[in-house]
Amino acid sequence: MSLPQNETRNGEPHLESFKPFFHEWIVQQDHYLQELLTSSRNFINGDNEEEKLRPLINKVLEHYEYYYRNKTWSANLNIFSMLSPNWTSTLEDAFLWIGGWRPSMAFHLLYSKAGLQLETQFEDLVRGITNGDLGSISPSQLARVDELQRETIREEKEISEKMAKEQEKVADPSMVELSNLVTENVGENENGGESVESTLRPKKEGFEMTLERADDLRLRTLRRVIEILGPLQAVHFLIAAAELHLRLHEWGMRRDDENGGAHL
Repeated sequence: MSLPQNETRNGEPHLESFKPFFHEWIVQQDHYLQELLTSSRNFINGDNEEEKLRPLINKVLEHYEYYYRNKTWSANLNIFSMLSPNWTSTLEDAFLWIGGWRPSMAFHLLYSKAGLQLETQFEDLVRGITNGDLGSISPSQLARVDELQRETIREEKEISEKMAKEQEKVADPSMVELSNLVTENVGENENGGESVESTLRPKKEGFEMTLERADDLRLRTLRRVIEILGPLQAVHFLIAAAELHLRLHEWGMRRDDENGGAHL
């Protein structure tokens, strides 16, 4: 499902179209999760068997890319809605970083899943038997992951600082002057709306650029983690990512419903 072009309401762009898009996207993510689970359960160690998993891995990555393409288009319509989405739960909102998941979370997810899988197969590993999942990640892979994590955290920090600077502009001279004029009812009835929009425009552009950079880092981090992992390991990582996303969304929406609906 792609977003309709140039959708407006009363001459102003609106974002109602992203909510149904997100719901369809997350349903498809669940379908891919089932495919990933089936592939991991039916996997048989053997020559070239792992490479057969590549098409599915690529489909899942393309699904993430599809999400971010539509998100970028929607951000150009209404950046403020993308930073405060009404299609996520309040539980999910608590973990948001600039309108999405924090890129460094990918490494915590990887280490957590690897640790859990290592525990379940420890005796096999002692005997030199491996099944190729994240529990058998090699020292050389861990070194590459560690290097990538350091790079990601540095860039994440830069983007966080950029976001802080954009947020500080809420109190720059142009905003303070405009808020004072409105208080004094000067120009509010005649061109107050135009003044607000012209004052907010550069702020909106700054937020758009910051969100785009954050989303780019999210997608690049996902792709680079997958590049480090073997095909079967990548399948297990994508399973863990989808499970966490889907369950957090599910738990959060249920809690909001029980509390009277936080996002209506």
